[in-house]
Amino acid sequence: MFIAMNRFQIALGSEKVFEDLWRNRDSRLDEVPGFKEFHLLKGPSDDEGCLYASHTVWESREAFEAWTQSENFRAAHAQARAPQGTYLGHPSFEGFEIVL
Repeated sequence: MFIAMNRFQIALGSEKVFEDLWRNRDSRLDEVPGFKEFHLLKGPSDDEGCLYASHTVWESREAFEAWTQSENFRAAHAQARAPQGTYLGHPSFEGFEIVL
């Protein structure tokens, strides 16, 4: 099993815009071989923004990597445009092999 996470710093006041972007996009993940589950996580806030993480579980790292090269990936990410000022920098990717 493999967990893929992207961390996002979202400007204060833009949380609803960001959440709605994810809520309304057609991710097509349920069509992808090896996909298990998805969660959008909301973390702590500070004076500038709020931390979010997208969390997907896959059968394997290979299944995740195949998705990143697929048409489904390109289509889902084409919808990911948010108004300028929503993001406080680029997303940060973290990948994890499940050990236990």
